[in-house]
Amino acid sequence: MARDSGNSRRRPTMGEVARAAGVSPMSVSYTYSQPERVSSETAEKVRAAARQLGYPGPHPAARSLRRGRVGSLGVVLGERLSYAFDDPQAARFLAGVSDVCAAEGVGLTLVPVTGAATDAQRVAQAAVDGFVVWTTSDDDPILDAVTGTGLPAIIHAGPERPGLPAIGVDDRAAAAAIGRVAFAAARRPLVLGFPLDRGRTRQLLTGDRVGEIRYHVTRRRWEGFREAWAGPAADLRLAVCPVNHITEGESFAAELFQGAGPPDAIAAMSDELALGALRAAATAGLRVPADVAVTGWDDTDAAAPAGLTTVAQALRDQGADCARAALGQAPRTSYRDAWRVVTRVTTRP
Repeated sequence: MARDSGNSRRRPTMGEVARAAGVSPMSVSYTYSQPERVSSETAEKVRAAARQLGYPGPHPAARSLRRGRVGSLGVVLGERLSYAFDDPQAARFLAGVSDVCAAEGVGLTLVPVTGAATDAQRVAQAAVDGFVVWTTSDDDPILDAVTGTGLPAIIHAGPERPGLPAIGVDDRAAAAAIGRVAFAAARRPLVLGFPLDRGRTRQLLTGDRVGEIRYHVTRRRWEGFREAWAGPAADLRLAVCPVNHITEGESFAAELFQGAGPPDAIAAMSDELALGALRAAATAGLRVPADVAVTGWDDTDAAAPAGLTTVAQALRDQGADCARAALGQAPRTSYRDAWRVVTRVTTRP
């Protein structure tokens, strides 16, 4: 049987290159990995022999093993992969991560999470030097998978656990502050919020009927909004949105405006949801803030043009410090108190 000489062509070895160049195998290795350790004459001999033999250089995986690192940082979103590109908050955060990756000369690997049983295995097998985890639920199995790798890891905004410290603002304190602005002179306040758990059920709850909240950010912000409301717990409602998107905020708010006891104040857990509520208010012919006050969270690029009162935080800076921590460096600052309420025209004096 004739041998296939096409795609099965054997890769030349480093030793063969060394013999063809008349140098030692170590000189070949240094030419590719530490060129400052060989003379320009030797390097040219090696590269000429490599071209003649069709040798592309050491295999990247082999170089990584020798260095003890892969050269890539893993980011686990805990959301559909398109979330990284669709959500303004996630995009800002990832921009900060990528800034550090570029400065450190490492790649950025997005580790997809689908909610399937294979998620933990995918995380455990990811070829990365460390992990940055976007905030998720307390019971998400990827948290154990990340800490089980033994690699440096950091989670944005929580939940915090041994081996997985968190970087982020004090969501409860910030929610209490923005809540007091949102609920000023309100009688029928509403929180337009994130999912309570990984089931992501869309629901409307009164404050005295909100059960266990497994998403750390949702829980802490709800606690702050509840603290800000001075009236009976049952009078503060929570509209749970399954996704953080402007159309979800618009559709849920529209339903509430048409129902009995429409809200006269909406504190949203994101600018996206708040902007949706503003759209719904305009469609319903409501005056903002006279008929309904609205607040958001994150001070995205669309917040100022809309006149939206919101919470500002430096998500890009937080992303950068998360990346540094996952690469074994010390974060540059603490973000717990690095937030502020930006008051604009969508809230009452």
